[in-house]
Amino acid sequence: MSTLLIAIGAFVGFIVAYHTYGKWLAQKIFGLDKEAEVPSKQLRDDVDFVPTKKEVIFGHHFTSIAGTGPIVGPAIAVFWGWLPALIWVVLGSIFIGAVHDFGALVVSLRNRGQTVGEVAGRLINPRARLLFLLILFAALTVVLAIFGLVIAVIFKVYPESVLSVWIEIPIAIAIGFWVYKKGGSLLVPSLAALGILYLAIYLGVHHLNTPVFGIAPD
Repeated sequence: MSTLLIAIGAFVGFIVAYHTYGKWLAQKIFGLDKEAEVPSKQLRDDVDFVPTKKEVIFGHHFTSIAGTGPIVGPAIAVFWGWLPALIWVVLGSIFIGAVHDFGALVVSLRNRGQTVGEVAGRLINPRARLLFLLILFAALTVVLAIFGLVIAVIFKVYPESVLSVWIEIPIAIAIGFWVYKKGGSLLVPSLAALGILYLAIYLGVHHLNTPVFGIAPD
């Protein structure tokens, strides 16, 4: 019950922050206009600019808005307990990750979908563009290195988690093909994917983590 209450509390916290702090940022800081046309429609080419369902965009940003939160958060919980992970994911998302990514999205939306580096180069000078792109490259390199390190440690300590992580790749490809090539709905394959992931977790914990498969820890 305590876990459920924590999850509900975090969910309520996100909703409250969205309708209060997020609303204040949107109106007072960024001055958003819901009637403004976005680059995915202005510059649509079905390659780089593709109008996307809001559910897909929500899912993408929900997993990335806190930066390393969705990946490092569970790893923190494994090693140091739930409280540091909860603080990292919830408060980090609301006051750090969400604000940063929200601002970057607004800048990009108002500049034909360009990156921060491209915008800096146009508004400041070409050297600023190069500097920003180098900073972005270095930052992404560090983030990916952290991702890789954390996941590698998790795989080593808990080899039963490998299957559930790797199976996400073919599932994502299949859903993308179904939605964008076949024009199918998103709800049914999403529920099916969730069921497959839970099944993979069960198989990893109860059947694959044995000496028979050669992946049991020493």
